[in-house]
Order: sequence, then structure tokens, then C-alpha cells
Amino acid sequence: MRWLAVPLGVLAFHGSITPLPDGLRAALAGKEWHAGCPTALSQLREVTVTYRGFDGRDHGGVLVVNQDAAAKMVMVFRQLYALHFPLRRMLPVGNHTDNTSAFECRLAKPSPCPGSASTGHWSEHAYGEAVDLDPTENPYTGCGVTRDPASLPYLDRSNVRPGMVTPAVVAAFRSVGWGWGGDWTGVKDYMHFSATGH
Repeated sequence: MRWLAVPLGVLAFHGSITPLPDGLRAALAGKEWHAGCPTALSQLREVTVTYRGFDGRDHGGVLVVNQDAAAKMVMVFRQLYALHFPLRRMLPVGNHTDNTSAFECRLAKPSPCPGSASTGHWSEHAYGEAVDLDPTENPYTGCGVTRDPASLPYLDRSNVRPGMVTPAVVAAFRSVGWGWGGDWTGVKDYMHFSATGH
């Protein structure tokens, strides 16, 4: 499918915004999007950007975001590219294992603290107004735990390694008015950036 991340073979940033192509719309339906979502498919846009991979090469990736967030995400990912901030992959559908992604029609996930329950509120991802960067390197953590065992080495935020969110990455999102889950009190969602900061 045309929206899979593939090497671009160029050393320059490219960003584009289009209405959802039929193939991507069909792939989202029943997986990332379903009836009852607070955001209609017609409100979503395909954002294609160049990103630096962990292999040091340029790749093409796709995010699905709200039409109101699309131009802002091109601006942010242009800055991340200039920073040489590496991403493992950027696929819009189906792979949430260490995948930089945005739209997913779901409720907010409960804290990783044992015994926590969902609030029952929509996640900012369900509105297409949130992005998660490199989830393994930037875990959702609370009470000193995380759900992904591969993220355990990254709970120590003082040992900065490739793919870990840095102040420069936070500044890129802040430049378009987005907040960071790493600023939350108690529970931290280091991967999470959103229009509302939630």
C-alpha cells in the first residue's frame, strides 16, 4: 500500500497534506476508526513527512490527524528532521509497537499504576489531535512502572539515548501550541504530545 513507510533516498524534508485516500480510509475503518468516534473520517487528513530513522537514513512516514492539526504537524516534523531526531517507524494503521502514530479512536488509557481504571473519556488521539513519539524510548509510566518491559531501561530519563524526547523536541511541539505528557504531575506519558496538553 502507498502509505507504508519506505526509504525515500533523499536528504531533504518533504511534507504534504491530503484528504484520506480511499485505501487509507478503508484501512482505518474498523481498526483505528469506528462508528461512534467523536471525529468523522472526513475531518481527518493524511500527513506524509520525511523522518530520520534509527538507521540514519531518510524515510517517508504517514500520520493521520485532524484537519486542524495537519499543517502544525508538518511544521513540527520539519523541526524534528532538522534536529536529526530518530523515529523507528511511522505507520498510520495497525502497528502500535514502537510506532510513531497519531489518530486512534479510543478512550484514554488508564495509568500504568496497579489497579488504575480508565476515566471513560475519549483520548486526544480520538480527535486526531495527539501524537505519540517512539513509545519504547518514551514510556507511559506511573508508580515507577510501565506496561512495556522493553521500556524499562528508559525510565531513567537522565541517560538520554537516541529516540528519547529532549527539550528541543518538546520545544518543537510547543512552537505550535501543543503540550507534552512528560510535564504531567505524577503519571508521565513521555511519548505523548497533544493540542490540549492532555
